[in-house]
Amino acid sequence: MAVRYWWHWPAWLRTRLPVAGSPQTFGGSHEVRNPAEAKAWRGRSSRVQVRVKLGKFQLLFSTQEQTPQICVVGSGPAGFYTAQHLLKHHTRAHVDIYEKQLVPFGLVRFGVAPDHPEVKNVINTFTQTARSDRCAFRGNVVVGRDVTVPELREAYHAVVLSYGAEDHQALGVPGEELPGVLSARAFVGWYNGLPENRELVPDLSCDTAVILGQGNVALDMARILLTPPEHLEKTDITAASLGVLRQSRVKTVWIVGRRGPLQVAFTIKELREMIQLPGTRPILDPVDFLGLQDKIKEVPRPRRRLTELLLRTATEKPGREEAARQASASRSWGLRFFRSPQQVLPSSDGQRTAGIRLAVTKLEGVGEAARAVPTGDVEDLPCGLVLSSLGYKSHPIDPSVPFDSKLGVIPNTEGRVVAVPGLYCSGWVKRGPTGVIGTTMNDSFLTGQALLQDLQGGLLPSGPRPGYTAIEALLSGRGVQPVSFSDWEKLDAEEVSRGQGAGKPREKLVDPQEMLWLLGR
Repeated sequence: MAVRYWWHWPAWLRTRLPVAGSPQTFGGSHEVRNPAEAKAWRGRSSRVQVRVKLGKFQLLFSTQEQTPQICVVGSGPAGFYTAQHLLKHHTRAHVDIYEKQLVPFGLVRFGVAPDHPEVKNVINTFTQTARSDRCAFRGNVVVGRDVTVPELREAYHAVVLSYGAEDHQALGVPGEELPGVLSARAFVGWYNGLPENRELVPDLSCDTAVILGQGNVALDMARILLTPPEHLEKTDITAASLGVLRQSRVKTVWIVGRRGPLQVAFTIKELREMIQLPGTRPILDPVDFLGLQDKIKEVPRPRRRLTELLLRTATEKPGREEAARQASASRSWGLRFFRSPQQVLPSSDGQRTAGIRLAVTKLEGVGEAARAVPTGDVEDLPCGLVLSSLGYKSHPIDPSVPFDSKLGVIPNTEGRVVAVPGLYCSGWVKRGPTGVIGTTMNDSFLTGQALLQDLQGGLLPSGPRPGYTAIEALLSGRGVQPVSFSDWEKLDAEEVSRGQGAGKPREKLVDPQEMLWLLGR
């Protein structure tokens, strides 16, 4: 068994080598009398197996790599939960987390609505993981451009792709290129401080906005558009976004879905928030809910409770207090069912969005599996802003990685990338852009478990791998300046400091050049 990195060993052990400083094969034992030395040797890594008892140090021949070098690509929930599982269940594994942004946490930072701070509490758990001496954050590194996946696979025993779904589903209809049509990803990124969307500045001078899609992200955007700005000013929404929202003239938001009330994708918590939103009133057509009372008896309880709330809101007369609140509301929102986008309508001069043509649909099939098919009828809905919230979409990260363009996922079996040993995936790029943070946590744990099973079963390389040492040299030669977690903590402190003056939890930095300047780069 060849023993490398001989200079890490103490003098008494190096003298056992026939040629000092050269890799050799040997075995033996040594007395250890110092408890601190015994503790240090328990954590020592090499290609030999170390068994330590106070007073006795024994070297045993072994082909097992004692320090697995693992790379995770993406620092959102999937990446951090994968790293957390690996570090918890393998006491010597070292995990490097690569991220293209200068800052960590992915959609927890850039996707969660600013008025939902409780959802962002998972950042505390992720921070504990990042501060582990066996974990390192490598921000400002674009995998697939700055470093390739094959280069990562050469440097690490295993690579986990957890980079999420960074694109959006296109509408695929005429007129979607018009000013006034935005993807949910861009709009959400704008008010959440995603650097690439910082210059978006959406035109909110119109009276009516239409959101296509009926998931939680759609309700998030409607809520941000309609919430009184004074209710947002104490959140971590960006200052620039808040300034634009203060000037907004949007009074009505329609949230459009191609199917019916039984198929909406949002959850009851978000619906309650919309119903109770200050200064607004809901617009629901009772006709859309005819016959639902009997149908919902057979559906699962969460879906039944959600539909019952919709039904009550649409058909029951509100109490005196609620009626007074709605009567005084200056803004409104509504759900439009059985409508599918057919064309974005231009203004008379063709320079902006003036409305959207919707195909009227009907359902074929039953329950959540029912499909929407066009009836042949159309409806034109005037609006000046169209937000497309039809879903997020993953993209291929490297030519060497298999990718299913139709499903938008990396083909895998329980997180193991098909036909590429040592390559894994977790999160949305593994299963598609569905589920909440808790779903991603469980999914990532399963991927971590599969990786550790393969490691234990000898299915991963057994020899030493250089890990970040090799990648650092490549990045340096390519002029890439990685950002560490301690660098992030400096930026974090700056954001918190800037927010304090305005009574906000933080004022997000949105300019990468400013971030690098603050770090002295």
